[in-house]
Amino acid sequence: MNIYAVIIVVALLGEYALSVLSSTLSLRSLNPTVPPDFADVFDADRYARSQEYTRSQTRFGLVLSSVSLIVILTVWQVGAFDWLDQTVRGLGYGPIRTGLLYLGSIGLGSLLLTLPFRIYRTFVIEARYGFNRTTPWTFVADFLKGIILASVLGGIIMTGVLFFFQWAGPSAWLWSWIAATLFVLVVQFVAPTWLMPLFNRFTPLQEGPLRESIMSYAQSVAFPLRDIFVIDGSKRSSKANAFFTGFGGNKRIGLFDTLVGNHSVSELVAIVAHEVGHDKRGHILKSMVLQIGYLGGLFFVLSLVLERRELFEAFSMTETSVYAGLVFFGLLFTPVELALSLYVNAVSRKNEFEADAFAAKTTGHAEHLVTALKKLSVDSLSNLTPHPLDVCLHHSHPPVLQRITALRLVPTEDHDLPT
Repeated sequence: MNIYAVIIVVALLGEYALSVLSSTLSLRSLNPTVPPDFADVFDADRYARSQEYTRSQTRFGLVLSSVSLIVILTVWQVGAFDWLDQTVRGLGYGPIRTGLLYLGSIGLGSLLLTLPFRIYRTFVIEARYGFNRTTPWTFVADFLKGIILASVLGGIIMTGVLFFFQWAGPSAWLWSWIAATLFVLVVQFVAPTWLMPLFNRFTPLQEGPLRESIMSYAQSVAFPLRDIFVIDGSKRSSKANAFFTGFGGNKRIGLFDTLVGNHSVSELVAIVAHEVGHDKRGHILKSMVLQIGYLGGLFFVLSLVLERRELFEAFSMTETSVYAGLVFFGLLFTPVELALSLYVNAVSRKNEFEADAFAAKTTGHAEHLVTALKKLSVDSLSNLTPHPLDVCLHHSHPPVLQRITALRLVPTEDHDLPT
């Protein structure tokens, strides 16, 4: 039997089994008793509702992953990959345009497959628990914008990769790595100004106690904050978020309007301090370096695998090609991708603890961030007791109870901040 086929089947089934196991364990770990730290903000009814929300989300995820697995194996079994290849080749275009059509067709098919699930999650699950504020028009507009953006950005990077692997010979992986790195850096710079405003409106935070407090805090920690924006996240969901973008002296803070409306000034300053902590502790730069290094390794291994005829035979392909090889390599890379995700998630959770500690130390009030985290958890009906395996596999943030415990161990000095 083809060794590549064996590896891919085992990887897909193993990843699915692991996901089912972690979801099952997380559901079993739901504790009907409100944790003592949340007794002041989570009444019994809302806490029970948060657990039901976790059950709904988990079951939905299991159905989606089951359907995805069945579709992949079915498409593979009926020879659809080769059929699509022969179809696009029959159009008579060159290798790059043919490759873009092949990859675009698979991407569009995947998008259409998951569309009913996205609709159900948004307009049924999220609406049932009071989160959804997305109108059908906004959903359709987001969907179409996403397709256009993915086509443009994906088309640019895929054109470069197909070109280099078609004509650059043994050094193709290196040229692809350089091109992908430049692409990532450019997107990081243009996303806040050109891409994000395609989906949300960014309004400068008006003058007042909140703006003054955030700017004062930024100055106290030598954070070159250029501006603060309020984002109209409420047009899609009642859930809240905050982030910062930019490099050098062009840093900007983004606060969802749902966040601003539900938190005190001191809590919002603590949340901003957490985001600043990511920058001050070098998490953003380290993450980018890690991503670029990952891309280099990915392209190098890809260059070795693309020459293996057996990989294409595993999918009953009549002819070999760079573009089909990209798809098959993605499936072959599943176990490595899983292992890397475990590492990335572990690093991300460590970074969250460090950013929390930075916020507590620089504001002098750990409890302000504790209160903010508790409110965010209640408002989003978060699962307070996820199973460790589920955390390891899927969580980029530590469980909130662990964050609260760690925050209260951080030594702080009182600062005068508005309340």
